[in-house]
Amino acid sequence: MTSRVTPSSIYDWFTSSANWRGRDGIPHRLAEHLSICGVSLLVALIVALPIGIALGHLRRGGIFAQNVANLGRAIPSLAILIIAVPFVGIGARPAELALTVLAIPPLLTNTYVGMIGIDADVRDAARGLGMTGWQTVRRAELPLAAPLILTGLRTAAFQVVATATLAALVASGGLGRFIIDGLAVRDNVEVVCGSLLVVALAVSVEVLIAGLQRVLVAAPLRHPNRSTIDQLEEPNAPVLNLTP
Repeated sequence: MTSRVTPSSIYDWFTSSANWRGRDGIPHRLAEHLSICGVSLLVALIVALPIGIALGHLRRGGIFAQNVANLGRAIPSLAILIIAVPFVGIGARPAELALTVLAIPPLLTNTYVGMIGIDADVRDAARGLGMTGWQTVRRAELPLAAPLILTGLRTAAFQVVATATLAALVASGGLGRFIIDGLAVRDNVEVVCGSLLVVALAVSVEVLIAGLQRVLVAAPLRHPNRSTIDQLEEPNAPVLNLTP
């Protein structure tokens, strides 16, 4: 029988002790969700940041950055998830693979745009002070590119946390289990409550990274210009003006 969703039924679900205990309880499912998202974001950062920093520092790769951005928008995460199952099996690994692919484009694009947008005079001044290429990147370019890099991290984290609900489709855990299991038994209250948990977590992660951005980035640099990012994300946007 399909359960009816009312404010009281939602309250009863969240206050039921059965939903807070064991492997099917909220704390355990939340830990699984955070683990899947954390691994995916970490791998995406390891892949995207060095490439974006290198291409931006060298002022090359505008076409590559645009293609990655467009590819990330074109490939559905569900398709990656299903394709990965025959190769890596069911569980967390196909979900982590799909979420990593989802997280790379905003991280790579924002890192590249942040680096290439730095004024040439800054680089010249750093070289004039005798800094090596790596010192210029670390001490001059990265601090100025940090606002856009953190904006990319916020975008990637929000998308990953929201999309990680799909992990339940391949026998993995996470908050998506409440939605999938609720649909299986036509328990609409569980579906709605699971969805509310995912929304709350995604918003919390967004607020947390926004707060981190305020702490790490100086006030004049907190509002980067998104015109170049928007141009990269447009399928028909010109790229020649992004490369020297």
